Amino acid sequence: MDKNIKILVVDDEKLALARVQRLLGELGFLDVVVFSNPMLAIKELERTKFDVAFLDISMAQMNGLELANKIIEIEPQTFIIFQTAHSDFALEAFRSGGIDYLLKPTTKEDILASLEKVKNFSEISNNQRKIVGKYGDKIYLIELEDIYFIKADLDEVIVRIKDNDVYVKRKISDLETLLKNKNFFRIHRSIIINVDKIKSMQSVEQSKLEINFKGIDEIVTSSKEGAKEFREYLERRSL
Repeated sequence: MDKNIKILVVDDEKLALARVQRLLGELGFLDVVVFSNPMLAIKELERTKFDVAFLDISMAQMNGLELANKIIEIEPQTFIIFQTAHSDFALEAFRSGGIDYLLKPTTKEDILASLEKVKNFSEISNNQRKIVGKYGDKIYLIELEDIYFIKADLDEVIVRIKDNDVYVKRKISDLETLLKNKNFFRIHRSIIINVDKIKSMQSVEQSKLEINFKGIDEIVTSSKEGAKEFREYLERRSL
């Protein structure tokens, strides 16, 4: 694991905050910025890019799940690790984009295991350029740049390429992680699009987006929240 990664830690319990900072230091991670106030952390996020964020879930001013959403809006490439004294939030934590979930008191072994998970996901995301899928009796090795969009379908996904749909036995959340930093965007809980394949977009009912693609006739529609987040993403890219 690269010891030069930049890490953010946010926890309004100051002893817990100091503990994580100390353990990270003992593991050799020295580029660590800590905040007990999540609102101040957001201001820092607007001017500094972090590779990893450790977030407490139960905070008074803004809980960690809300803060995670803010981080994803500002810098989608940041890997998020949640910490809490309660196990009840696990499902919500992963839905909020967390790569791992640690129960307090956090140990050095916990932190190291989470950062190894970050490393593994990062390597997969950076290096994997193909997805294996199936259509009828044929096996396809799909280049990422050939994908138009991906749709969730029960326990698998449908990957739309130029000539047909290919079925892939993976969860859409797994593919979202794989496609991170590769100009794909999840516009709906069940749809990921390749931004480079977009031909045109138009607003439809409830401020949703209807998206047309280059070279195929099929159209997909975002959710209302997905449209809002996608517009913000496009605005950030144009700055």
